[in-house]
Amino acid sequence: MIWQNLTSKQLDDTDRRTPVLLPMASIEQHGPHLPVATDRLICEHFCREIDQAVPKKVLILPTVSVGCSAHHMEFAGTLTVSHEAFADYAMGILTSVHKHGFTNLVLFNSHGGNSAIAKVIVERFGRDHGGCRIVLATWWQIAAARLGPLCQAGLEGTGHAGEFETSIMLYIEETLVDTDAVDAYPKNPTFDWAEDNLLEGARAPLYRTFRQMTSSGVFGNCQYASADKGKQITDIVLAEAAKIIEDLSASP
Repeated sequence: MIWQNLTSKQLDDTDRRTPVLLPMASIEQHGPHLPVATDRLICEHFCREIDQAVPKKVLILPTVSVGCSAHHMEFAGTLTVSHEAFADYAMGILTSVHKHGFTNLVLFNSHGGNSAIAKVIVERFGRDHGGCRIVLATWWQIAAARLGPLCQAGLEGTGHAGEFETSIMLYIEETLVDTDAVDAYPKNPTFDWAEDNLLEGARAPLYRTFRQMTSSGVFGNCQYASADKGKQITDIVLAEAAKIIEDLSASP
């Protein structure tokens, strides 16, 4: 159920145990081949699929489209807000939902730069609203164990604008992908303990701007991307997300 498409009466008649999902994305550079709306498009794609997979069992809120992307600002087109502004905005939405009586909340995230502050939001909101359950579900993390075997380029191929994001975009919005610019872009080296990828975090995270990480804006090999792989990723993520929704719905 799409929150903004329902009437006030329809929402008032909805079971307050229904999980309410807040999509969180970003508008930022995604290399020379993907649009700056990539994270938002992917996030909303998954949310539509979740809504169809568990009909009448989830409420989808409007997307928080602009996220925390200061580390991408050296690349044209990126928009960002501060961690404080992002947290205040998301907390305001969640507080509104809670005041209407809903008690199962899911932050559905599609942008790595939102992850740290999203964890703070979960901690803070959970602390202040004891009657609520609040969950952070970042799409690649909830499905990491099942997504790993799909990586033809190895785990490094899964990074920003890499094999996975490019595959999903080829599947959902191929006309927005510049296929002539899909390639294996080099990244700048760093310490072995700071090496990172989408599915496995660094042993000791080191802050770097994206320009310091890669001159292209791509972190990961995207040459193995395909629409078929995008469909496989979608099915895997959908199954994991639907389980979270079903579990929250069924538990008192």
